[in-house]
Amino acid sequence: MLTDALSIAIAELEEEQVAGLVKERLDSGVSPLEIVNSLQQGMAEAGSRFETGDYFLGELIMCGEIMQDSMVILEPLLIGSNAEYKGSIVMGTVKGDIHDLGKNIVVMLLKGSGYNVIDLGVDVSKEKFIEAIKESNAPLVGMSVLLTGCQESMKETIEAIRAAGLNTKVLIGGNYIDDIVKDYVGADYSAQAATDGIKVADEIFSV
Repeated sequence: MLTDALSIAIAELEEEQVAGLVKERLDSGVSPLEIVNSLQQGMAEAGSRFETGDYFLGELIMCGEIMQDSMVILEPLLIGSNAEYKGSIVMGTVKGDIHDLGKNIVVMLLKGSGYNVIDLGVDVSKEKFIEAIKESNAPLVGMSVLLTGCQESMKETIEAIRAAGLNTKVLIGGNYIDDIVKDYVGADYSAQAATDGIKVADEIFSV
């Protein structure tokens, strides 16, 4: 059950209220990352409503657009928050899937935390992932997926990375990702929230 006013506003698709609350919180010194967290909780609620049939695709898209409008304001503040360069991470949405909102949020947060992110975009083939990992020597690759039908594509990509002898860690994320999916596709880590991606990256790069 949502209790945060900003989370509730985005889940209810209250565009003007979201914009007002984002501005209000920034003005009162709330950290941009905390605001992103609230927005994400609301988006997760909208995703749940979509799954139960209370929301249709139109509402889900609208929620994403409200989030993107907020990110226009928040992104520059996040990126400026930490200039320290920690290392390279490859990111992409797997073959067959063209959703990138979740991925883009993670990319932005990682950049804000001081990582060099090689963003391959959407509908990324296993060959493209492998090429980017080899070129950058990245110890972490992040794969995003929204469509359950693209699970096999993710599994094949991870198998191809392993078969190529690359010792990179694999983080998967998406609205339905859990430990069962992680184990099935052969990933090392799974993330439900964008901030989980930061925690995993910090863990890997601190070794």
